[in-house]
Amino acid sequence: MPRIADLKLDNILLEVDDLGIATVTLNRPAKRNALNEATIDELIEIFRTLPRDGVRACVLRGAGDHFSAGLDLVEHHAADRSPADFMHVCLHWHEAFNKMEYGGVPIIAALKGAVVGGGLELASAAHIRVIDHSAYFGLPEGQRGLFTGGGATIRVADLIGKSRMIDMMLTGRLYKGEEAVTVGLANYMAEDSLAKAYEIARRCAENLPLTNFAICSAISHMQNMSPLDASYAESVVAGVVNTQPAARERLAAFRDGSGPRIKPTQG
Repeated sequence: MPRIADLKLDNILLEVDDLGIATVTLNRPAKRNALNEATIDELIEIFRTLPRDGVRACVLRGAGDHFSAGLDLVEHHAADRSPADFMHVCLHWHEAFNKMEYGGVPIIAALKGAVVGGGLELASAAHIRVIDHSAYFGLPEGQRGLFTGGGATIRVADLIGKSRMIDMMLTGRLYKGEEAVTVGLANYMAEDSLAKAYEIARRCAENLPLTNFAICSAISHMQNMSPLDASYAESVVAGVVNTQPAARERLAAFRDGSGPRIKPTQG
């Protein structure tokens, strides 16, 4: 498997700090970080590599004023693809976003400006989403004669419900601010979404890697199962995670009072 240092990236910037937190930056600001085929290829390689190279958490962001305006419509129009060709494009998107959702590394998306179409599909594959006051969410496919192909029918519908997603696609309705948080498109709103995303990433990076893997992978898998199968899978995962040696150390710290206590902050 390639290491992070071996990746050849032209459309995305990738950095990893001393805490093991990766920053993945969509780097096509002149195109509002529209997602072309090459960018999707790079996302696949990045999120194939991060879990295997010791990364403890990831912040996903966009360069410039926008997170992502979605599918690169100029490239799509110029390619004049056949139905079969575009089906394979969509399957490639699913491969990238599945590696994000199921890869086991916590991904926190720092969102600003346009989070539209395929950009929303990308953001919905992150585990936590943080917005600032400039961020807005849309699925304009209906107005463009298109249909979602990167997982919106799975992830966005799961976040906000079928009816709201249909409304977004039919009417071009946009969500932003507190309303976006209320309906489930974002988890947090902050003056500085990037700073808040790093704060969350640092908190996640303090967890045990195996525990994070289970939280960021097993839960999604279990949501795809029947209740009976999910209860069995949950028991198996808990058996593995809850008996890891590093967990025993943390439990011992809780027992003797040296570990952190869970309580609400004052004020």
